[in-house]
Amino acid sequence: MKKTALLLSLSTVLLAGTAQADTLLGIYLGADAWQSSAEGSFAATDMRQSFNFNDKTQTSYYLTLEHPLPLLPNVRLQRNQLTSAGISDISAGFTLAGATFASNTEVSNQLELSNTDYVLYYELFDNSLLSLDLGINAKHIKGHVLVTETAADGMSVRQNISQIIPMLYTSAAVGLPLTGLEFFAGGSIVSYDGSRVYDGQAGISYAFMDNLVLDTTLKLGYRAVNMRLDDVDDLYADLTFNGVFAGIEIHF
Repeated sequence: MKKTALLLSLSTVLLAGTAQADTLLGIYLGADAWQSSAEGSFAATDMRQSFNFNDKTQTSYYLTLEHPLPLLPNVRLQRNQLTSAGISDISAGFTLAGATFASNTEVSNQLELSNTDYVLYYELFDNSLLSLDLGINAKHIKGHVLVTETAADGMSVRQNISQIIPMLYTSAAVGLPLTGLEFFAGGSIVSYDGSRVYDGQAGISYAFMDNLVLDTTLKLGYRAVNMRLDDVDDLYADLTFNGVFAGIEIHF
C-alpha cells in the first residue's frame, strides 16, 4: 500500500508538471541562416588595426531540452558559425603573434571565431501569451585570426584563441492570440576587465504547424554580435557582426 501511495503521489506530481509544460520532455531543434556584415579591428596590443571584411551567410544550429522539474534547469546547446575574410590596406604598423606588419602593406585577413553556447536556464513564465527565460551561458570561442601579406613570399601570421566566456542569458516572447505569430527577443551578454561580448537577436515567428505530435515555426529577425576582447589569449579585438536572419524550429 505504501508503494502504491508513493507511485500515485509521484504520478500526480508528474502529471501536474506535464499539464503546465504540455509535455514531459520538450525537444526543440532549430537552424538559422544569417546574412551578416562584419567590421572591426584586432592586433596583439591595444593598438588595433582595422580590416575590411566581406559579407557572409553564417549558420547557427541549436538543440533545446525543456522539462517540468522545477529545480533542474533546462538545457540549450547552440553552435554558431562566425567567419569572414577580406583584403585590407594597412594604414599603420601593427603586431600579431609576435610578428610586425609595416604600414602601407596590402594583406588578406581571415577570422574564424565560431563558438558553442552551453546554456542552463529556468522558465520564469511559460504560456501562450508570455514566456520569459533566465539563465547562464558558457560561450566557448575556439578559432583564430590570420593575416597574410599579398606580396609574393609575403609573411603569414596566425593567432589562435580558445576561451570559455561566462555570460548572462535571457529570452522573452510575446504571443498574439489566434494568429500563430509571436514576437521574440533575447541573447547573452557579459562585460568584465575591459572585455565585452554580446550576442542578441529580435524578430517575429509564425507557427504554421501546431499539433500533438509536431510543432513547426518559421522565424525572421535581426541578429547582432560584438566581441570586444582585451588581451584574451594575447588578442585584442573589437569585432561586430550584424544582419537579418531566417530560421526554422521544430518542437517534438
